[in-house]
Amino acid sequence: MRRRQFLQAGAAAAIAAQFDALAQTSGPGYKALVCVFLFGGNDGNNTLVPTDARWSDYQRARPNLAIARDALLPLSFANASGYGLHPAMAGVQALVNAGHASWVANIGPLIQPTTKADAQARRVPLPYNLYSHTDQQGATQSALAEGPARHGWGGRLLERASSAGSANRGYSAISLSGGNLWQAGDQSLSPYRVSPGGRFGFDFYRPGATDPLSAAVASLLTETRSDPFEQTWLNVLGRSIENQRVLAAAVNGSSITTAFPDSGLGQQLRMAARLIGAQAQLGLSRQCFFASLGGFDTHGDDQLQRQNELLGELSDAIAAFHAALVELGRSDQVGLFTASDFGRNLPSNGAGTDHAWGNHQLVMGGGLPGRRLYGRFPSLLLGGADDLGQGVWLPTTATEQLGVELARWFGADAATTAAVFPHAAAFGRLEGLA
Repeated sequence: MRRRQFLQAGAAAAIAAQFDALAQTSGPGYKALVCVFLFGGNDGNNTLVPTDARWSDYQRARPNLAIARDALLPLSFANASGYGLHPAMAGVQALVNAGHASWVANIGPLIQPTTKADAQARRVPLPYNLYSHTDQQGATQSALAEGPARHGWGGRLLERASSAGSANRGYSAISLSGGNLWQAGDQSLSPYRVSPGGRFGFDFYRPGATDPLSAAVASLLTETRSDPFEQTWLNVLGRSIENQRVLAAAVNGSSITTAFPDSGLGQQLRMAARLIGAQAQLGLSRQCFFASLGGFDTHGDDQLQRQNELLGELSDAIAAFHAALVELGRSDQVGLFTASDFGRNLPSNGAGTDHAWGNHQLVMGGGLPGRRLYGRFPSLLLGGADDLGQGVWLPTTATEQLGVELARWFGADAATTAAVFPHAAAFGRLEGLA
């Protein structure tokens, strides 16, 4: 992976002013967070676009990639005007305009408050290996950008939200998309991986049954081995099979009628909805789910076509997920947010765009107020106050700021948020998520 260096020049820009508080809601009721990670670095500049006079600056900077102003889907933010969404995102547009979702502008990993002059002069520490896919995925999922990431803020939050000995605790972090850092705890918790298709590994095994496969598995599990490694393997296998049986039984008791798109992300979020519907059987009060969509690394692709396909899949899946939560009566208990490696720079490299930094992300549900634009949208002037060079936006909202507000909604107290987000106190609060 090529490492890109910060580029030159421009006047200093102030970090956004301190933000108003999110009202903390805690208590015994169920709450879940869903992270939808967009692997590859989604181009936020073509996802959320100004439709006022700033559109001309946007069009001049990327004439071959700019979306026509009249093709953008208008958003009726309660606290801002002059914005539209990518034309493939009609489902998300409807959610925002109905008050169920909002956008966070120009968010990204930071270690401490940083001005343009600070970044260009290297007067403050910058995220480790900035512009590297792997390292910035880690920085975003961990909210710890100063070095290689080892655990994620979702996992750290769950470690403190559920006691180590509680029943079914292993199902509090469920991944619908393989391994991920966001759900990895800093103590003992690790994500439990579930197939979006609903298959649970040894689903052919029925304890007590006499069919040959069940009998063979039962015989194997009751063996005692003298070799400690063989015995450990049998013990782990037995626990895994039992865990799968518990989860499969819970999911099979949860049904939803909402139609989901037959896409990879659609099936992931459908399984997440079924698992949320099974919460009563599992007895959990706090859960985190991880889903993902890849393919956003649009250096030399036909970015317009590729992003049209991907953002359409994202929008349709999220709209169906919200409808399923309404069906389940859980729309106020589940918060969803998007995240990505980084943004992409404003000018085109010919057919696509290159790695950048600040990006725009969606926040939906959880009873959080919708129809808002949080944070400060960057100036779209090349060489302007927010441009570190070649249209790379210096984030004006830190990843930790959004994480803290979601953690407070999740029920975390001040001590927990300080432990999960050790740099957050330096940044202030994110306005309006109350």
